[in-house]
Amino acid sequence: MNNSIKSLIEARISANNYDTSRPVSDLEITELVRLATLAPSAYNFQNWKFIAVRGGGAKARLKALSFGQQKVADAPVTFIVCGTLAAHEGLAEALQPSVEAGIVDKSVFDTWLLMASRSHLDNPQLQRDEAIRSASLAAMTLMLAAQGMGMSTGSIGGFEAEGVAREFGLAPTEIPVMLVTVGYATEGNWPQKPRKPLHKVLEFV
Repeated sequence: MNNSIKSLIEARISANNYDTSRPVSDLEITELVRLATLAPSAYNFQNWKFIAVRGGGAKARLKALSFGQQKVADAPVTFIVCGTLAAHEGLAEALQPSVEAGIVDKSVFDTWLLMASRSHLDNPQLQRDEAIRSASLAAMTLMLAAQGMGMSTGSIGGFEAEGVAREFGLAPTEIPVMLVTVGYATEGNWPQKPRKPLHKVLEFV
């Protein structure tokens, strides 16, 4: 493994305390999302959406919907990472650039459209599962991208999903899956916590 990638993973912490005097620029936010969208997704659905919450009023609303977690207010930006339902309906548009670049040929394009439609149409559970998988992979990619850019992150699963969807104008097909705080860590954060021994989580067959 590339040592720099290994170091990023081993150095990552879940930050709670952020330097409120150090902003994250529009350019940095855009780059974080660009890198996050390089995450994998089934059929290359790209069934995700990112809302960068950074204004004082918006932060206050999100903090209230996150059970008062202070890091939502202190971090320069908190991303609402969403997964999108009915991703098969937008697959042709998502795949077209790959066809034009000669990466995916027309026969694969047609086959994937048919397969995705057959499996996802009238299957809300699969649509939801796929949306959560894709958004989670994108969120982790965003966190590692931030680590590589010298910032720290914190993932939040504790929030009122219906309230977030309402307050931030999400469409019925958009599910808020995770919040990710991003900024520059200050003192007082825990180091990376020890993980379970590998023999408890790894099985060879």
